[in-house]
Amino acid sequence: QVQLVESGGGRVQPGGSLRLSCTAFGFTLDYYSIGWFRQVPGKEREGVSCINSSGGSTTYADSVKGRFTISRDNAKRVAYLQMNSLKPEDTAVYYCATSCDIKAVNNLNAWGQGTLVTVSS
Repeated sequence: QVQLVESGGGRVQPGGSLRLSCTAFGFTLDYYSIGWFRQVPGKEREGVSCINSSGGSTTYADSVKGRFTISRDNAKRVAYLQMNSLKPEDTAVYYCATSCDIKAVNNLNAWGQGTLVTVSS
């Protein structure tokens, strides 16, 4: 079995922080980029951040630049998304995948359960 499991979501006030984790079960992360995505009900899933297999290259959506940081620890088989200065518009279900290409993940039907982040007062 090959699976990524998201965790760390919850409810936080605006301006607060959360750290999401993406843990691999059944495989190692050494050869994979990791993408974080999010989806609000009624809207398309969107890319949030991406990190390459070695961790040496990262990208961010404009909406989260300066606030979110993606990282990984391949030995621990975990990737992270540190989310600071959270805004209500960050409220969504967050997903991770072994690709930064949302279309590729869709084609593989590889989305997991995700973890819910709620930012509200």
